[in-house]
Amino acid sequence: MTQLLTDAPSIRIKGRSFLAVMLSPDLPLDDWLVRLDDLAARSAGFFLGRPVVLDITDLAIDRTQLKELIAELGQRNVSIMGIEGGRPSILGPGMPPALKGGRPVSDFEMPSHEAPVEVARKPDAIETRQSLQSLIIREPVRSGQSVIFPEGDVTVIGSVASGSEVIAGGSIHIYGTLRGRAMAGSLGNTSARIFCRKLEAELVAIDGIYKMAEDMEPSLRGQAVQLWLDDDAIKAEKLN
Repeated sequence: MTQLLTDAPSIRIKGRSFLAVMLSPDLPLDDWLVRLDDLAARSAGFFLGRPVVLDITDLAIDRTQLKELIAELGQRNVSIMGIEGGRPSILGPGMPPALKGGRPVSDFEMPSHEAPVEVARKPDAIETRQSLQSLIIREPVRSGQSVIFPEGDVTVIGSVASGSEVIAGGSIHIYGTLRGRAMAGSLGNTSARIFCRKLEAELVAIDGIYKMAEDMEPSLRGQAVQLWLDDDAIKAEKLN
């Protein structure tokens, strides 16, 4: 038996960090699902192939309601990879695993030979494995691409096409037309900003607060704009 165990291939277990979307439902759940449907309808593919963590901290629901919520999300192709903040009494077999201790990737402790890897969840994605505090993309971001950089700012020297997205832990600077989605402050940076030479965005978000194209002031369309967060609302002004 000892000889067999010695000769058998070893099992490699590695640590990896992945950027996931955090959904924090509120009551009543039916109303929250309507708002979620509105977001998905106005930003096609937003949840497609994207890992999602369900945050139910302080949410007064029981196990049956949680199962129904997970089922409703599944019907919307929202893949729940884990549940955070759930009481042990409402979790059970067949549910996503309980998660805790989530924190920004840049603070994740890994051995020096196993560096964290950020994985974009779309085809033809641009991976970012840099330890720098800023990332410069020296070409346009094409439709279907994702640029994900939790460690800091992202600068795009070019345009961001419709159907693409830029996600940054810090601010986003786009020296071209923003037609896709730009999500700054993705790990809780409320002071992050979005700057673009020409605003035609499908969606902008800062620290999880989002604004869709049709919600933006018409006078800002096609203009050089900066956007920031003020009391849980996205504000914008033209750049001179």
